[in-house]
Amino acid sequence: MHFEPTLESLRSHQVPSWYHDAKLGIFIHWSVSSVPAFAPRGGIEAIFAGEAEQGDSPYSEWYWNSLKLPGSAVAEHHRKTYGDRPYETFADDFRAGLAQWRPESWAEHFERAGAGYVVLVTKHHDGFCLWPSEVPHPNPRWKDWNTGRDVVGELATAVRARGLRFGTYYSGGLDWTFDDRPLQGLVDVVTGMPDAPYPDYAAAQVRELVERVAPDVLWNDISWPDVKEQLWTVLADYYNAVPEGVINDRWLTRSWWVPVLRFPPVLRLAEWLLARQLKKQGGLGAPPPPPVYDYRTPEYTSFDEIQSRKWECVRGIDQSFGYNRNSLPEDFLTRQDLIHSFVDIVSKNGNLLLNVGPRGEDAQIPEIQLERLAWLGSFLETSGEAIRGTRPWTRAEGRTREGLPVRFTSRGDRVFAFVLGTPEGRVVTLVDVPFGGARRLDRAGQVAARREGDGDLRLEVGEAWSEQPAHAFELLPGS
Repeated sequence: MHFEPTLESLRSHQVPSWYHDAKLGIFIHWSVSSVPAFAPRGGIEAIFAGEAEQGDSPYSEWYWNSLKLPGSAVAEHHRKTYGDRPYETFADDFRAGLAQWRPESWAEHFERAGAGYVVLVTKHHDGFCLWPSEVPHPNPRWKDWNTGRDVVGELATAVRARGLRFGTYYSGGLDWTFDDRPLQGLVDVVTGMPDAPYPDYAAAQVRELVERVAPDVLWNDISWPDVKEQLWTVLADYYNAVPEGVINDRWLTRSWWVPVLRFPPVLRLAEWLLARQLKKQGGLGAPPPPPVYDYRTPEYTSFDEIQSRKWECVRGIDQSFGYNRNSLPEDFLTRQDLIHSFVDIVSKNGNLLLNVGPRGEDAQIPEIQLERLAWLGSFLETSGEAIRGTRPWTRAEGRTREGLPVRFTSRGDRVFAFVLGTPEGRVVTLVDVPFGGARRLDRAGQVAARREGDGDLRLEVGEAWSEQPAHAFELLPGS
């Protein structure tokens, strides 16, 4: 199928089966900010709710912006640790660390985790490119603001050699080498997209990435800096080059009201309205959808019900995407939270895009993060049959009679149930399920099934529960 740069044609693109089937993706935030690697501890909820400013952001990849905000935790940390050292000098440390980088090792960890795809941040808001871009920066100061080494191409090759798909993140909405105004609140972020010549630069770089690595995922962030007509052409060319590629939902284009919001009285009103709306909906949730996208991307949150449209939960292993050396062990996902969240997301038609944040000084993924990838791999080794390639059942949620949460998935006529948590004894009773038998996935032991009451299914297992925090069954017909 050939795509035209029109709304009707672009909207005819279908999410490919590989993306539906994958369920788990690995996000990688790794840039110059991974060298100082510092952010205040805490969740992002207060900022999303408009109750805190960007200087309090727990996202270490926002280091450069926070550094510009007097009195911020980052500014104070930088003064004590680095004095007046400019942010851009950390690029030398990052490039030196690449001598220790082994993309094949990363790809092996991602494959063992059970991931179906990997999305690399090729350029974050600091404008630093992880490939030797041939698109000239209009400001000579930033002409060599890249890795020199083709990190993007090397990782794409390593990942695809393991049978995984490869995607590229690109910060279309912000680039601080074009507009270095400090961003204080959420409205600043919305209005922070640079003016010309940035739109042409961004479009040329995205086209360059498509030509170089044909990304299976084209993941834009914040917004798109040009008008719709230009974007439709970029997206049509991408779909024609990569027919089974997918795009996310962060492609809202430049509008007439963006410059208006920069006037202080209008800005204050907009901030109040945005904070009120975010508080009403309980946080950021999913960003406002653009006219064209393949899937939604709620950040550090999930949906309560099955979604008819494909979506992807985006989150870090701790409270930051980039590596944050200030994080403590209690800031990281527990095994139970990680597995339970993953199952819940899949049951509601979502994928989990779980981020790793490698260190900048030595290009290594910290052990505490690798441990969590191993947890996912161990879980999928025994229960992947009820995850990979599945679709939502008629409902996502249930409970056992004993009070444990249950999540459901399906594949064709087959239905699977996950008990989230470990029952106290050998018996667990699924409430209101129209089945008469069950097969246990995480152990080969027998399951004695019996119908009880008004459609409940009593399951008695012959062997002890595994150490996994969720236990999978295939539900079978029977009397």
